[in-house]
Amino acid sequence: MKNMLFKALLITLAVALPWQANAGDQAPADNIRAKIAAAMPKLPIEEVVASPIEGLFEVKLASGGRLFVTPDGEYFVFGDMFKIEGSQVVNLTDLQRNEQRLEVAVIADAEGIKYTPANKKASVTVFTDVDCGYCRKLHGQMEGYLGKGIEIRYLAFPRAGVGSPAYQKMVSAWCAPDQQDALTKLKAGKGIESRSCENPVASHYALGNAIGVTGTPALVLESGELIPGFQTPDQLARILGI
Repeated sequence: MKNMLFKALLITLAVALPWQANAGDQAPADNIRAKIAAAMPKLPIEEVVASPIEGLFEVKLASGGRLFVTPDGEYFVFGDMFKIEGSQVVNLTDLQRNEQRLEVAVIADAEGIKYTPANKKASVTVFTDVDCGYCRKLHGQMEGYLGKGIEIRYLAFPRAGVGSPAYQKMVSAWCAPDQQDALTKLKAGKGIESRSCENPVASHYALGNAIGVTGTPALVLESGELIPGFQTPDQLARILGI
């Protein structure tokens, strides 16, 4: 229902506005940025570009959200943009996120806490929170994933945000001399030594928000596909086709 209402609102705005947003319309884009910054100074604007809908600009937020704004900057709607192609509904915003998701595997390989089987057949990146029940359930079945040849690469996604208790725990895990052991203890509800160092936890959280992660665990396949929620080893193996 929300998606249908959102699409109807976008279509109404597009029909009501005869003006067309073109890539070269820098003045409206600058005006939109200025108006939003004045009204919502803490909103992290990444860029303002012409949208696929005539008469609307797209404001991309660093958090991953999207605003669709009239050229005078006075009206906006928030959410994803959809397009009807024949009998199919395509989420255009999610297609943009897919491009970012393809980069997740590279980041996870460099910065993730990895559990790698000897007979690796596939890798899955998991955005995780150490205080999340289903994240703990997933970790408790680690041997099952490894037995299927699935490498699990964790990126941090403290759901309560940067600076929260879960965030501090995950910083300690990423700063620990044995990251795997530290993360396993946290997933078991045990305490670990509090540590601080240069770490990627905040950037992982920002990345998760940018690609559409709204809860944990969130699984990203090497293809860029995002699968929300817990999957058993057997379920994940079927999804991966191994």
